[in-house]
Amino acid sequence: MLKASSNTLTVSAAISLTDALENIKSLYRQNHQNITITYNFGASGSLQQQIKQGAPVDIFISAASKQMDALQQNNLLSSDTRTNLLLNSLVLITSNNNYTISNFQALINPKVKRIAIGEPQSVPAGQYAQELLANLKIFDQLKPKFVYGSNVRQVLTYVETGNVDAGIVYTTDAKQSNQVRIGATAPSSLHSPIVYPVAVLKRSKNVATARDFVQFLSSAQSNTVFEKYGFKIVE
Repeated sequence: MLKASSNTLTVSAAISLTDALENIKSLYRQNHQNITITYNFGASGSLQQQIKQGAPVDIFISAASKQMDALQQNNLLSSDTRTNLLLNSLVLITSNNNYTISNFQALINPKVKRIAIGEPQSVPAGQYAQELLANLKIFDQLKPKFVYGSNVRQVLTYVETGNVDAGIVYTTDAKQSNQVRIGATAPSSLHSPIVYPVAVLKRSKNVATARDFVQFLSSAQSNTVFEKYGFKIVE
């Protein structure tokens, strides 16, 4: 039996995981009704900084290795709890009625005025987008057109509302919206692997519970949910 102090878990997670993790929380609580799970969704870089500054977090799930590496270098992860959970891909999106932007090279067209990407320093989706466009040798040319989102869901919203002509988000985000269309999928060879690592934080007061939930995230039940939302499972 878990102690009373172990009944609450705080999970800081990349915002692209919102829908899948809410679904998984419901599944987990079917057999753990005494456990309360609180999610803190945001850009992985912002979440990493919060944890580094002492935020009371039990579990961190990042949308890139960079942020988890930083916490590991600061000796903030509980030993042997870090694992790569999921994979994702990067897509170019436009509004539903825009069929003129069907590949990344089309973004250099003068008619394309505004392109939304995540802020590369703190938003992994922006970091991957920058790598992709740099490898396509069009990043510098497109720079004046960029509108930066504070997280990947904000980038999605910019496209949905028509505030930009196009945006670069994860496949999983694009699939959650019926207001955008996917114009192109980025070749995975043109950016770093989009990996989602998970780990328990060393300062967690609920390590046993946190480890149990992380284990559940790799279960067949959770995998089914993640795949439904478009994620790929790390083998």
